[in-house]
Amino acid sequence: MIRILFVCTGNSCRSQMAEGWANRLGEGRVAAFSAGVAPAARVMPEAVAAMREVGVDISAHYPKHVDAFAGARFDFVITLCDNAAEACPVFPGAGRRLHWPVADPYGRGMEAYREAREEIRARLAALLAAEGIA
Repeated sequence: MIRILFVCTGNSCRSQMAEGWANRLGEGRVAAFSAGVAPAARVMPEAVAAMREVGVDISAHYPKHVDAFAGARFDFVITLCDNAAEACPVFPGAGRRLHWPVADPYGRGMEAYREAREEIRARLAALLAAEGIA
């Protein structure tokens, strides 16, 4: 089982979509989680809607602070924005730390959420294929 933590600033859009995708694409061989360095109050409805369009339900997700995962072991810690990359604490149990700068879709309409969703899906598919999962 590969464990992945996705980190963004607010844990309300990109990291939530990445968590949903990883759990779906990993087909039971990935345990994905997401967190923020400054969590928002809720997951953005546009992120939920964009994922619903592709059959991935993240409606029960909620923003969490990275501190909630202190001491947890991950094979990958993946930051999805520059702010999170700079502010993300070091996870002693992280096998690899990756940075995937995905443009923030907030306030730019549904097409921006779809673009972020597909960019994240493509990056995850490549990572999982490299790990022998996809």
